[in-house]
Amino acid sequence: MEPRVSLITLGVVDLRRSLVFYEAMGFRASSLGGGEVFFLQAGAIGLVIWSRADLASDAGAPEAGSGFRGIAIAHNVREEREVDEVLAAAEAAGGKITKQAHQAPWGGRTGYFADPDGHLWEVAWNPHFPLDEKGALTLPP
Repeated sequence: MEPRVSLITLGVVDLRRSLVFYEAMGFRASSLGGGEVFFLQAGAIGLVIWSRADLASDAGAPEAGSGFRGIAIAHNVREEREVDEVLAAAEAAGGKITKQAHQAPWGGRTGYFADPDGHLWEVAWNPHFPLDEKGALTLPP
């Protein structure tokens, strides 16, 4: 297997509400999906929002379950101040701040928000993970 992530798919309760939230965060939907699923460009990968029930069925997994899911999606920013700006934008768009922006013990700044379905996003400025001009992160060897 080539080490690569192509798509991240989030199962959501209300597809339209999620689309409004992510578009308010700056994502734009592709023309693909026919209104049953939305594909959003997220840098070099795609973010997909799909009905929670349909995603569970497609994966052959039970739909039931809530609370901490054991995963967070990270959005790294170029400047320290952007952590607070992105968290404020997420809250204004209908997200919930789960951890306010703060100085991290590893030398950066970080905070968390949850989207309308509770999917966690970390917003981080990490001086050890510089982003290139396209926003790609390259980990040091």
